[in-house]
Order: sequence, then C-alpha cells, then structure tokens
Amino acid sequence: MTLSLDFFRSSIGKKIIMAITGFIWFGFVILHMVGNLQVFQGPEKLNTYAKFLKDLGPLLWVARIGLIVAFVGHVCTAILLKLENSSARPVSYAKNSTIQASVASRTMAYSGLLLLTFLIYHLAHFTLGYTNPDHYTHEYILKNGDVVHDVYAMVILGFQDPVIAISYVVFMVFLALHFSHALGSMLQTLGILAPKHNPTIQKISTGLGLLVFIGNCSMPLSILLGYVR
Repeated sequence: MTLSLDFFRSSIGKKIIMAITGFIWFGFVILHMVGNLQVFQGPEKLNTYAKFLKDLGPLLWVARIGLIVAFVGHVCTAILLKLENSSARPVSYAKNSTIQASVASRTMAYSGLLLLTFLIYHLAHFTLGYTNPDHYTHEYILKNGDVVHDVYAMVILGFQDPVIAISYVVFMVFLALHFSHALGSMLQTLGILAPKHNPTIQKISTGLGLLVFIGNCSMPLSILLGYVR
C-alpha cells in the first residue's frame, strides 16, 4: 500500500493519473459528440437518443460520477504538477525559449481553465436548464407515443443565439488545442509507443483534435446559419 501511495505521489505517478483521466474524458467527448451529431437527423432521432440515456437511470449516474471523479483528479493532478515544476525552478529562465514548444503545449493551463468554465456553463445550459430556462420547457411526442423532454428544440433554440453559438465555437478552439497536445503526452506517458514514434503520435493527436473541433462546431454553426432548424 505504501509503495502504491509513494508511486502516485511521485511525478511519474501524477503524470499517469493525468493520462488515464484525460483518456477517460477524451473518450467521453468523442461519444458525446457522436451522440449530439444526431441533431442532423432530426428531432425524432436526437430525442430518442436522449431518452435512451435518461432510461439508463442509475447507470447514467454512475457514469456521471465517474466523469466527475476523473475531471477532479485531472485538474488537481495538473495543479500539483504545476506547483512541483514551479518549486523545482523558483527562478525563471533569463530567456524564455519556446522554439520547440507548440501553441497547444504553451496554452495547456489556460485552455484547461477555459474548458472548466465551459463545462460549468454547458451543464447549466443544456443539462440543468439554469441559464436559458425558456429553452428547457418544450416537450416532444415520439413515434411510439412517449412524451419526452424536447432536447432537439433546446439545442436549436440555444444555437440560434449568435452569442451562444460563437462562444461554443471559441471554446472548441481551446478544446482542440488542449487535445492536440494532451493526447500525444498521454500516449508518451503510458509508454504505448516508442519515442521514435513521437512525430506520428503528434500528427494523430492533432488530427483527433481537429476532428473534435469540426464535429462540435458543425452543430452550432449549421443551426446559426439556418441549415438545421
């Protein structure tokens, strides 16, 4: 037990926690995006999907609690690593060389904080209905006769607001930047591929970050521009 605690208190242990919790959230973001893209298939499809998730009952809450634990673990570990790095180098370099560092790697802390803000707003908007309660009151009758919360209408009404739609696009920029660096770091930390594959890993990470950006931005922009009503 002591050995295990010492390992996870070490820098490499914290990095592994960061990698695992980051992988959990990346998987969630992909699944969440795929589910939400059903907005392009109309209200019946999206609302049926939303009902399926709601009908999971306790399992849905287990998943939510797991995501919360992973998110808190990810943020806390990131803060601890940042503090360790700062204490290890109390005096900053006379010349801050960032030639080898990408924009994504240099903005990880900022993108992480912005994504925390986005997550809180996203939950308040679409999950809890606090920010726009008028978007949260519509009902929809499925083909089987079930009356459900009209998630489709909520999404359409939300993204018809230019401020909300553009804000989501801006947040997706930072999400893509965060993923494009974090995924490469995660694979390197877990030792899944040898160092010689680092360029390939970075290309894959950048591609996945771009995929998330395009997929998530397609929804608000299509609705804002009137292609999806």
